[in-house]
Amino acid sequence: MAMSGTYVAEVPLKGSAEKHYKRWRNENHLFQDAIGHHIQGCTMHDGDWDSHGSIRSWNITCDGKPEVIKEKREIDDEKMALTFRGLEGHVMEQYKVYNVILQFIPKSKEGCVCKVTLIWEKRKEDSPEPVNYMKFVKSLVADMDDHVLKGQNKA
Repeated sequence: MAMSGTYVAEVPLKGSAEKHYKRWRNENHLFQDAIGHHIQGCTMHDGDWDSHGSIRSWNITCDGKPEVIKEKREIDDEKMALTFRGLEGHVMEQYKVYNVILQFIPKSKEGCVCKVTLIWEKRKEDSPEPVNYMKFVKSLVADMDDHVLKGQNKA
C-alpha cells in the first residue's frame, strides 16, 4: 500500500463557477445550515471567514461518525481555488499531510465543475488510504450545489 498519494475528481455543478467559488470562499460559515448532515459546526480560531490564512475547526460527520478537523485556508482568487491544509483533529491522527484543494472551473453559462484534489501522506504504513475522506469532500461539494443554485436564482 502506498504511503502517500493524490486523488483528483471533478464534480459537475449547476450554476456559475463564480457563484460556487464565492459561497466557498466567503460564506462557508453558513454551511452548517445548508448541509447540516455533513457539517454541524465551525469555530474560527484565527482570521476572518473570508481571509487567506484563517484557521478554523469543523465539526463534521464522515462515514456516520462525528469528527473534528482543524485546518488552515489558502485562497487563490485568480484560479478560483481554495486549499484547506489539515492541522489537527481526527484525520490528522492518521495522516501527516491532508490537503484538500477545490478549484471551480467554468464549463458553460449554466454549469461548472469543481476539481477536487486530495493530497495525503500516512503517518503509519497500516493506516488506510483516505478514500472515505475523498468521498466525503466530493459529497460536500455536490450537496452544496442546490444551496448555491438557490442563492444564484435570488440574485
